[in-house]
Amino acid sequence: MSTLDIGGSHLDTSWFLLLSAILFTLGTVGVLIRRNPLVILISIELMLNAANLALVTFSRQLQNIDGQLFALMSMTVAAAEAVVGLAILVDIFRTRDAEDVDDLSELRG
Repeated sequence: MSTLDIGGSHLDTSWFLLLSAILFTLGTVGVLIRRNPLVILISIELMLNAANLALVTFSRQLQNIDGQLFALMSMTVAAAEAVVGLAILVDIFRTRDAEDVDDLSELRG
């Protein structure tokens, strides 16, 4: 594996991939276990950031800018997803007093 020079210290790329895997696992556990919709959105953002870290790490290791461009596009989509998701949650909390995902599973007009 190649090493990355960050701040004068040399780090192996496997450390960044390990961090990415840990962050993705934490996000997945957050989505599967938590019931609060806001926490679920934050967990999805954590998973997207873990994927971005892996993309940038592979991009740096292969000396190619394509992974960084994909990470930039992914951050743009994540920002749009966060805005739309938060707007939907604010509207749901205004109309109903639901703080649990199970309360939102029934469609009512």
